[in-house]
Amino acid sequence: MADAARLTPAQARARFRAGLVTPTAGWSRGYAQANLIAVPREYAFDMLLFAQRNPKPCPVLGVLDAGEVAGPLLAGGDVRTDLPLYTVYADGEKVTDTPDAREHWRADLVAFLVGCSFTFETALQEAGIRIAHIEQGANVPMYRTARRCASAGALSGPLVVSMRPIPAGQVADAVRVTSRYPAVHGAPVHVGDPGALGIRDLDAPDFGDPVTIGPGELPVFWACGVTPQAAVMESRPPLAIGHAPGHMLVTDVRDSAYQVP
Repeated sequence: MADAARLTPAQARARFRAGLVTPTAGWSRGYAQANLIAVPREYAFDMLLFAQRNPKPCPVLGVLDAGEVAGPLLAGGDVRTDLPLYTVYADGEKVTDTPDAREHWRADLVAFLVGCSFTFETALQEAGIRIAHIEQGANVPMYRTARRCASAGALSGPLVVSMRPIPAGQVADAVRVTSRYPAVHGAPVHVGDPGALGIRDLDAPDFGDPVTIGPGELPVFWACGVTPQAAVMESRPPLAIGHAPGHMLVTDVRDSAYQVP
């Protein structure tokens, strides 16, 4: 992990392009990461409207034109190959996970790059807050909630959240630090009782891996960029391609670029 943290984004993407599959938390320390969701052009306006109506889980960092596979967030890169793992959906059903999406890509797909909470984890660590999934070598746990997102055209679905255990005495610090990153989900949406979000069992995440919650720690929940994929699963467009949860695009943008004063 120490080696992964020191890699430049271009070096990290090259490793993923070569076939390395791994969650990206802690990779290329100091650089922002992004979620990917690509939908056919006929659904692109609905996806953009869905993101606009649900900015907490869907903060858009960039949108590529139909047929484009690179842009300012990944200079010289390719969104079809430069993430470690992709999930492909047909009519809302998962078709496969693949480290190379080119076989499934179509020229009419519009790729949305959405802010990711991995971006503010460096700031949390610098504030002395430990990140359980990094320390435990796990993918961050993510859960569907009972909260509904605002619908947009053909798209509707639940809010998805990621969870990090935080010592009770550091929760206020975690809120303060992450609130300065609204472009990558910002402050938590909930602290404490998972039942208030409709989550029944923290040891059974819908995506990612469970993590150990230590004595004196509280579960803290942030809006998650897997939310558009939950909308795809519910709304069933004919094709969609997203990052496999936790396997993000490492961008060329410094995480500090998304920090507000």
